[in-house]
Amino acid sequence: MRLTTAQALVRWLTAQRTELPDGREAPLFPGVFAIFGHGNVLALGNALEERRELPVWRGHNEQGMALAAVGIAKATHRRQVGVATSSIGPGALNMVTAAGVAHANRLPLLLLPGDTFTSRAPDPVLQQVEHFGDPSTTVNDAFRAVSRYFDRVTRPEQLLNTLPQAARVLTDPADCGPVVLALPQDVQAESFDFPDALFAPVVHRPQRPRPDTRTLAEAAAALRGARRPLLVLGGGVRYSRAAGRAIRFAEQHAVPVTETTAGRTEVPHDHPLHAGPLGITGSASANALAARADVVLAVGTRLQDFTTASWTVFAPDVRIVSLNTARFDAVKHGALALVADADEGLRELTDALGDWRADPAWSARAAEERGKWDAHVDGLRTPAGTPTYAQVVGVVNEESTPEDYVLTASGGLPGELIGGWRALGEATMDVEYGFSCMGYELAGAWGAAIARPDGVVTSLLGDGSYLMLNSELFSAAFAGHGFVAVVCDNDGYAVIHRLQTGNGGAGFNNLYDDVRTAHARPPRTDFAAHAAAMGCATFPVDDLDGLRAAYRRAREVAKTERRPAVVVIRTHPSAWTEAGAWWEVGVPEVAHRPEITAAHDEVAAGKAEQIRYL
Repeated sequence: MRLTTAQALVRWLTAQRTELPDGREAPLFPGVFAIFGHGNVLALGNALEERRELPVWRGHNEQGMALAAVGIAKATHRRQVGVATSSIGPGALNMVTAAGVAHANRLPLLLLPGDTFTSRAPDPVLQQVEHFGDPSTTVNDAFRAVSRYFDRVTRPEQLLNTLPQAARVLTDPADCGPVVLALPQDVQAESFDFPDALFAPVVHRPQRPRPDTRTLAEAAAALRGARRPLLVLGGGVRYSRAAGRAIRFAEQHAVPVTETTAGRTEVPHDHPLHAGPLGITGSASANALAARADVVLAVGTRLQDFTTASWTVFAPDVRIVSLNTARFDAVKHGALALVADADEGLRELTDALGDWRADPAWSARAAEERGKWDAHVDGLRTPAGTPTYAQVVGVVNEESTPEDYVLTASGGLPGELIGGWRALGEATMDVEYGFSCMGYELAGAWGAAIARPDGVVTSLLGDGSYLMLNSELFSAAFAGHGFVAVVCDNDGYAVIHRLQTGNGGAGFNNLYDDVRTAHARPPRTDFAAHAAAMGCATFPVDDLDGLRAAYRRAREVAKTERRPAVVVIRTHPSAWTEAGAWWEVGVPEVAHRPEITAAHDEVAAGKAEQIRYL
């Protein structure tokens, strides 16, 4: 059929289907976030208008709307893919950060930025940068560093080759990540006789590669020889929908279980084998077991530095078996690489282990240590003075249901959710800590609200993240997507102030008290008034009792009025939940403050405990 490049692309998008975890079919691309400009409004904009069965939501900041698309992918466990399109120049570059978030977190995202003319007849066009030695370079080349697949479509018929590759990357369990298709203005509008077969419906089902039999035997032998085995569950368990399999594996073989950031809420909090979350923002309970474990079965995790406490959380002689669909991740640090889907790999590993079980005394350590951590968190949640992050998280946790979904991304709140949240439902948390992108908290919540209409989506964020990127509050309010945002106002970038002063530095340019100003009484942000002006329901509160009542009301408003409900509370700037793990940071070797050089010496001592290779 004779179609323009843009028409063919949109028609292809509508033909792609996906299989959801419950077996139902749904659109692979549930909608497009768009801000139109001269680089995409005429061809792609008209093509989207022609096929209105593909929902289009208008964003108000290109980064924000692309982050909302990322939020859809996470909330659907990578089974659906958000799409975002922008004009050329600044609109396109605004989406680079969102591509970085998707890339770091191994999440699918389809970006369609406009591009300059391939004919070069009108060069230089509006918003075009010119490279004196390379006329083919445009701002979209900035996406190459944060794309799993990048293509500049310079002929309509190139879609025949590039669209199957785009679908492969967006749905592949190992290579999953952002796809960027740069669309020159003139090529968008050019036509071609596309074969009907390109637009035949395709259902994308998750691939489940099975493990190599010889490596499987090695992994089973390593576990059978373990005296203190430990199971670590990462995001790959979530995307494989293998939580049930992982729990049955742990029960059959009496292996204590911990979770990474991306694997949080895979295990019921009070399960007797659940030791808690692992790492810097995790729990002292899980870290205590990790320090004693002799064999670690790490499933679906890339073992990021916050999980491994910069590779100091495990014993120096630990043996790691890494079960992962991505060989890139499985081979890290010299681990025994068992390349397979999490569900299939655990199933076959269970069969290979037979009736082997860990020492009951070791298995009992999980509940024993987690009980100590639970008591510690209970103490942190006890009201006293200015409300703390832990107390705010406790209220939200207690008022939530198994159908709800909670998220955060940056500052101190990831540590509170990872370390302190008690799972109510499976895979109901999104802590964006691969890129730790300030502003994801509101934009990602918009995407999650689109993807999860049945429960209540709640985002917890600090004042700094709110000020960083809040325009999508209006987008969500206008579109009719309700969620709850709990804004914790603690006068600045408090967690970075903690990192700064905790390593010997003077408070500088983080808390408002340490920021240069010309005013004796600098202005303060009225977050409730601002959110109200963006179309949100708002609930400013002063204490935890007020927070509980306001959060209950906000949940109702988000569901019934279909708009964001923003709860604002002042919180303590320096009270944190800490697991006691070490983190490598770059403290200066030479500095003007002796406290800094002393902190450098502490870092050097910590580095001496790092495992560099297993």
